[in-house]
Amino acid sequence: MPNSRPIRVLLAKPGLDGHDLGVKMVALALKDAGMEVIYMGMRQTPEGIVKACIQEDADILGLSNLSASLIPMGKRVIDLIKEKKMDVPVIYGGTILNEDKTKLLDMGITATFSPGTMMKDIIQTIRELVPKEKLQ
Repeated sequence: MPNSRPIRVLLAKPGLDGHDLGVKMVALALKDAGMEVIYMGMRQTPEGIVKACIQEDADILGLSNLSASLIPMGKRVIDLIKEKKMDVPVIYGGTILNEDKTKLLDMGITATFSPGTMMKDIIQTIRELVPKEKLQ
């Protein structure tokens, strides 16, 4: 595709979780795969994340959370995205229990990734989630 642009991924850590090594590793892997990555950093509010997602015209919104606030933060982000009628897949990474994975997917999270997920699998999932037509 001669006129294609890179996939734009916004990564953020909602809530008070202070562990960011994993999301930084994902950010580097996505950049190495040719994607444009905007990393908001830690301790972000759902409102700020959704606002940045709109401003940055992100193709994918990636959340990372290793704390117990995983479900309520994910729900709040999804609720705001629905409220604003946005069409952006939301992926979630972190220490996600099987029952929490089901809850996240049921509320509208598109895909989840737990520790040990291969970077190539995250990259492939993102590429599959963004329609090629959107990148022209």
